[in-house]
Amino acid sequence: MRKHYSSIISSGFGVFASKPFPKPIQKVINHGYVKLMGLDMSDFHNPSSYPTLNKLFTRAFVEPKKITDDETVMISPVDALVTDYGEIVDGKAYQIKGMEYNLTELFGEYHQEASKAINGGQFVNLYLSPKDYHRYHTPDTLTIKSLTHIPGKLYPVNFPLLRNKKNLFIENERAIVECLDSKGRTFVMVLVGALNVGKMVITFEDAIKTNSDIREPQHYKYDNLTLEKGELFGWFEMGSTILLFSKEGAFVPKLNINQKVKFTETIGEIK
Repeated sequence: MRKHYSSIISSGFGVFASKPFPKPIQKVINHGYVKLMGLDMSDFHNPSSYPTLNKLFTRAFVEPKKITDDETVMISPVDALVTDYGEIVDGKAYQIKGMEYNLTELFGEYHQEASKAINGGQFVNLYLSPKDYHRYHTPDTLTIKSLTHIPGKLYPVNFPLLRNKKNLFIENERAIVECLDSKGRTFVMVLVGALNVGKMVITFEDAIKTNSDIREPQHYKYDNLTLEKGELFGWFEMGSTILLFSKEGAFVPKLNINQKVKFTETIGEIK
């Protein structure tokens, strides 16, 4: 099977972004990107200090962020825009208002029980733009049960496509992370690939190779793998989307559509 054009473009961009240029050229590239995209670098090192564009994309905070010890608070796992949130009804959620999709298709064959378990619960869609901090963290203390990498296309996940392309999240490459929350209830995170995302990195699974020649879902199971609230578990090598799904009665969102949220900020109450 031939690669979709979106994967070819993304692979090419990933090669460019990973290439270290001579320092004067890299400085121009980095500062140009910061200016073009409007990056706020106040919590990070000087743009000139990053040896590649990818290192700039995946930058870490100079000073670690303080994580609340309030067990009733769910924090934002990322810096992102809330594109939609709401109740999961009849196994369906929305990629944006008016564009529903089926969770059994999104989750794939290995997570059908999870899709049933979260019916009636809440979903939250978080869009990371190219200017955002690209690392992702856990929104609650989570026990990781399994992970599935589902190959797919790499369409952009911006507003024009969210509004007009049905099943966008289902067609795109993604990683399904099935967990138990701090109270032992099913919780699912979905990392969605997008155009120009060189790859998605998941710190606890080195075997994951996104935007590669893999054509079949790859499934991994874990025992005794718990990540504390706010713990880093990976990054996008460019912007993309994270979807959160909780069980009925487990989480009450405190959000607005089109609200900008920052990592560690409260996004809702854990019940």
